Amino acid sequence: MDQPGSTSPYAVLLVEDDPNTRERLAAAVDAHPGLALQAAVGSCAAARSEIARATPAVLLTDLGLPDGDGTDLIRELRQEQLPTLPMVITVFGDEKHVVAAIEAGALGYLLKDGSPEYVGHSILELVAGGSPVSPAIARYLLRRFRSIETTTVASDQPPRLTERESETLRLIMKGFSYAEAGAVMGVAESTVTSHVRSIYRKLEVHSRSEAVYEALQLGLVKLDE
Repeated sequence: MDQPGSTSPYAVLLVEDDPNTRERLAAAVDAHPGLALQAAVGSCAAARSEIARATPAVLLTDLGLPDGDGTDLIRELRQEQLPTLPMVITVFGDEKHVVAAIEAGALGYLLKDGSPEYVGHSILELVAGGSPVSPAIARYLLRRFRSIETTTVASDQPPRLTERESETLRLIMKGFSYAEAGAVMGVAESTVTSHVRSIYRKLEVHSRSEAVYEALQLGLVKLDE
């Protein structure tokens, strides 16, 4: 494995089961001159085989995989005392997944909505000794520690969404475009845009991924809806 300070690119093992996402993330790694894609695989079993073949500098793993969870791989790296630096990249930004990954030993936590440049920069930040996290995750962690430090919970009342706003949020959480959401709801695309702006304002967010994360965290929507 290349060590920090080496002139060789850092070898990255990517574990992602969705082929399109795997291809996109692999391209993000390949595009960075400081990184080298060791392999891009879609399961825990394939990842274990690759790690046994050659120890990567970085493990960039999704969480929900066909034969297990990315946290299993992270935990195994720590148990075997391998020098590989583990980082999560996922769509899950809720408390359960974030805490489980950090407790397993993850040194970074990214959401999948980041640009290719952001992904590459984050990996290099990791090998340089940092712990990169997506803004929404950083916000959650700050809130969590703040809540531990205070004994008051008076300000924890979740914002109230209208029925239409809740429906809009559920649709964009599933990946619907504004036009597609409007067609399902029987309203104009501009109306959906108006609902989204209201959702962003109430949740104090600025992007779709942050809105979904905050709504899941506050219990306003559920993944299985």
